Amino acid sequence: MTERTESAVRLVILLAIGGMAGAAAFTHVHDLSVAHGQPDWIGWANAVAVELMTIYLGLELRARRRVGRPVGLVGSLLVAFALLSLAAQVAEAESSVWGWVVAAVPSLAFLALVKVVLSNAPVTPPAVEPNQPDAYRYEEPAEATEVEPVRPTVPASPVVPAVLPPRAVQSNRPHVVGIIR
Repeated sequence: MTERTESAVRLVILLAIGGMAGAAAFTHVHDLSVAHGQPDWIGWANAVAVELMTIYLGLELRARRRVGRPVGLVGSLLVAFALLSLAAQVAEAESSVWGWVVAAVPSLAFLALVKVVLSNAPVTPPAVEPNQPDAYRYEEPAEATEVEPVRPTVPASPVVPAVLPPRAVQSNRPHVVGIIR
């Protein structure tokens, strides 16, 4: 199998799993929203918001890592939205351990798929632009050809500490003697 064929097969699998997991997740979030009193169109809006926010946050996390920006808030939001999607799927399930496991499979499969896809990109450090300060540039040190002799240091004259005058302004706090109750 050539690399191109393998990439095409991986893409088809990715689209199939993503499509089915996305459809299941959208349906669960929609149904849960409608079951709890939201109109039909708001149920779909909730599903779109929860599921697409998870995908967007995954992409944002990847972009921030690529340029070396902090990812704490984005990572926390990604976990929160993924748990929200997972909770909606489990809430719609039959009240048994297997019901919960089976309901969680689409969300967990989709999250695993997103994690694998987003972690495939190589991380490249940001390019150094010519107008950046020298402190951010790394240059190989030149080889030392001559060694300078060490010169003895001349002791400096002794430093006399400055004497500060007493405070001219008296404190306005009363001095309390004894036990304060």
